[in-house]
Formats: sequence, C-alpha cells, structure tokens
Amino acid sequence: MAGDSVEIDGGIMEGGGQILRVSTALSCLLGLPLRVRRIRAGRSQPGLRPQHLSGLEIIRDLCEGKLEGGEIGSTEITFTPGKIKGGTHIADTKTAGSVCLLMQVAMPCVLFAASPSELRLKGGTNAEMAPQIDYTVMVFKPIVEKFNFTFNCDIKKRGYYPQGGGEVVVQMSPVKELSPINLTERGTVTKIYGRAFVAGALPIKLAKDMSAAAVRCIRKEIRDLYINIQPVREPDDQAFGTGSGIIIVAETSTGCLLAGSSLGKRGKNADKVGIEAAEILLRNIKHGGTVDDSLQDQLIIFMALAKGVSRVKSGPITLHTQTAIHFAEQLTKAKFTVTKSEEEDPSKDTYIIECQGMGMINPNV
Repeated sequence: MAGDSVEIDGGIMEGGGQILRVSTALSCLLGLPLRVRRIRAGRSQPGLRPQHLSGLEIIRDLCEGKLEGGEIGSTEITFTPGKIKGGTHIADTKTAGSVCLLMQVAMPCVLFAASPSELRLKGGTNAEMAPQIDYTVMVFKPIVEKFNFTFNCDIKKRGYYPQGGGEVVVQMSPVKELSPINLTERGTVTKIYGRAFVAGALPIKLAKDMSAAAVRCIRKEIRDLYINIQPVREPDDQAFGTGSGIIIVAETSTGCLLAGSSLGKRGKNADKVGIEAAEILLRNIKHGGTVDDSLQDQLIIFMALAKGVSRVKSGPITLHTQTAIHFAEQLTKAKFTVTKSEEEDPSKDTYIIECQGMGMINPNV
C-alpha cells in the first residue's frame, strides 16, 4: 500500500479531534501516508489543540513516523508512518487535555506492535467533552476486551481542569488478530452502581449530595433495584488539583454495561451534577441498545480491524459514530451497515451496527 497517500477533510461531519484520532491510527496500522486538511475547521479555535498534538506525537513515536505541520493551531498535517514498535511511550498534553482520548488513538496501534507496550499518558483524567477515566476502566475496558485482547490501566494520579497533572499507565501486549464481537442481546438491568468523587479542596459532603440526588432521580424510574453509588474523597497524594464528578453504571443480565456521568464545576450545584448523570444513564437504559452513546463510536475502529462480522445493537447513532464509520470505511476495506432494529417494542429507538471487518493481521506475532 505504500506510496498511495490518502487525503482527509478534517472539517466534515463531527469535524473535530475524532477525525484525527481515527485516521492517524488507521494510517499507522495500514502504513498509509496521510494528509489531513481543514483540521477542526468549524471550531471556535480551529486547528490543533495541545491534546490533539499530543495524540499525533504519540502515534508518530509509536511507529517512528514523520509528522509535518505538528504545531498548535495548525490546520493541516501530513503523516508518514513507519513500523509500529513496542516499548514505553510517553504522551503529555501539559494541560487538562484528556488522557482517555490519547488512549483512544494509541491503543489500536499498539495491539499490532512487535512487542508489549507501556503508554504513560499525562493530562486530565476527568475532563469535559471526553470519557472520564472511570468510564474507561468501568465500561470501555470490559467491553472492548471482548475483541479478544486485554490491557492493564493503572491510575497513578488524577488530574482536573484547568491544570491537568494526572497520569495513567496502560500496559498491553500485541495480538495476532482481533475477534469480532456480537452485542445484540440487552437482557435486563440487574444492578446499578457507581462512584461520586471529590478531590483537592472540596468536602466529601459534595460527593454525598451528588450520590443522593442521582439515586433519587433513578428511583423515580427504577424502584426495585439496589443502587450503590459510593461517595469517595480521592487521596491527596493521588490527585492533582481540585475536581468533582460522578459516574453511574447499569449492568445487565447479559453483561452489557451502560453509563451516565457528569463533572462538577464552579457554580454548578452538586445535586444538578448527580441528576445530570442519572438522566444520561436512564436515557441509555431506555433506548434498549447494548451500548451507551459514549461507547458506540469507540468500538468502530476495533470492529473495522477485527476478522469477521461484528454486530452491535445501539440507541440512536451519534454523529461521532457516523464520523468514525465514514473514515474507517474510507481507509480500510471494512464495510459497515446500520439498520433500524426490528423491535417487538416500537417505542424503542434501536439500530444494529454491523461490520465486515478487514481482518488486520499482526505480522510480528
């Protein structure tokens, strides 16, 4: 495939960092040189922000590739990948940019490396506009491991807006290939649990208030289940800065995990934070899918790389998911179809995302 360069329009569809993450990860995996123009064209601050640049740099370092246009504010980059190698790689946003988004871009690549990898990711662990690290560990990890790989995620230090300062260490070994997944049976919700946290200068009472408000909100819809949302104060030596938030997970009889989460910020009432997370969770339970709307788009790249047909039942398809599918199809030989699910219950707004994966093989394993 070498020699063919692919050109990507970074301003279409979701128009944000996700286009960069999906396309550079696939460029790295397929050995395809890439040019991305109009990066984040429609955003209030177009071009690369620190966390996007950190993501590009970790991909470049993973495969000893060449990156041109890699500076803050740049609206065009060219990337020429090399060979993916294992070992230790460090990415530091030096801001509260999300470590989870850094993980999203690097993880598919290190699965096809020549040897085991350790990613040391620094920045914000609980950031706006990104999955919280708790979501990554409690929901993303157990589900994505169904593709037949495992990883270890060690939260060394939590970091919050505006400084960041968190650190997460991810360790994973390469695989020969990824297995397809079939997540089409929702089952019934069997338990609801979570954590409401405070760190730094905030009192534990805030965590208790978030938890209690969330439980009250869920109770209006779901009366007969025990709900266990632990209020937690993060130890001072394991958190940098001041932050608060909540994540609530519903587990089903078939092993599906659906979540709702929210972050506290100055001037936002603790009850409101708890209720917001509870309402997102209830919405995800209501649509009848097997994945929530935060996980939907994160599975696309793995479905595209897997060998065989993956099927996932989801709620309404998000713009992030449509974008991930568009670029996965543009760069790989994977084929996606999205069809309305034939539900017995017509009030359910569910879809089946099906993908004939490209069957990526790791030549090093």
